[in-house]
Amino acid sequence: MQAAAELGYQVNDLARGLLANRSRLVGLIVTRPEVGFRAHLVSALTRALILRGSVPLIINTGSLEQELQAAQNALFGYRAAATIILSGSPPASFVDLARRNGQPLIMIGRSEPDCDHVRIDNSGAACTAARLFVERGFTRLALAGVTSATPSLVERENAFTNEARSLGASVIRAHGQEADYAGGQDAADALFAGNRPDGRPEAVFCVNDLVAIGLMDRARGRFGLDIPRDLAVIGFDDIPEASWDAYRLSTFRQDPEKMAEGAVGHLERRLADPEAPPSTLRLDAIFVERSTTPTR
Repeated sequence: MQAAAELGYQVNDLARGLLANRSRLVGLIVTRPEVGFRAHLVSALTRALILRGSVPLIINTGSLEQELQAAQNALFGYRAAATIILSGSPPASFVDLARRNGQPLIMIGRSEPDCDHVRIDNSGAACTAARLFVERGFTRLALAGVTSATPSLVERENAFTNEARSLGASVIRAHGQEADYAGGQDAADALFAGNRPDGRPEAVFCVNDLVAIGLMDRARGRFGLDIPRDLAVIGFDDIPEASWDAYRLSTFRQDPEKMAEGAVGHLERRLADPEAPPSTLRLDAIFVERSTTPTR
């Protein structure tokens, strides 16, 4: 051992995995892992996997055809013990290829048959946002969404709209391109530019915090709106920026540590019993009220 330490020798886990036909690699398939809540979830997942002795292999799928093909080659060129797929962005081809390779599959934020899932109660949180607005006297509501929405974002959008309308409120939908800061600015332009015959929205539910932050900055900077006096805003995710003094955003918190813990729990059970029926862990999104939801 002393000689090994002096020589800087380390066990080659890839070679050992080939000999034992067993791998410590766990693939994390994700699109744009640097953006918003996804970055915090990837961070939590990598820490949780390393603590259990796994080696996380992050595959950024990209969006172009050559990027997607390179990502598939990178992941399935190794004998990963399992694959975790985040959100709805990675295409179904990754799911099909993982199945053909016999890998256990864990889904976070998307639904696929015969897989283990970690899911957030998107609908419940969105309905809570609609009820809160209506209970506080807001009747002209808006939804800030994105055209490139994942299934989770679509679920939030539809649940909020349906619940608000069932409570007698009007809902205007506006969409940016991506679920990011620029997408929020685009949604604000669509909502606040010009004179609306039905009146300016009094409150907006945003499908995530980055959209909410972009919308708030544009609403204040270009349209001169005071938040929360002129406009109430609720986001989703509770990324660190939501608590910054510039925003103090009321939002629904997804806990990346609990989601990572749930994914690793699925992994442990699946490796212990490959024939066990699929399991789903459902987590609540907890409302965190700050300064953007005043009492009227």
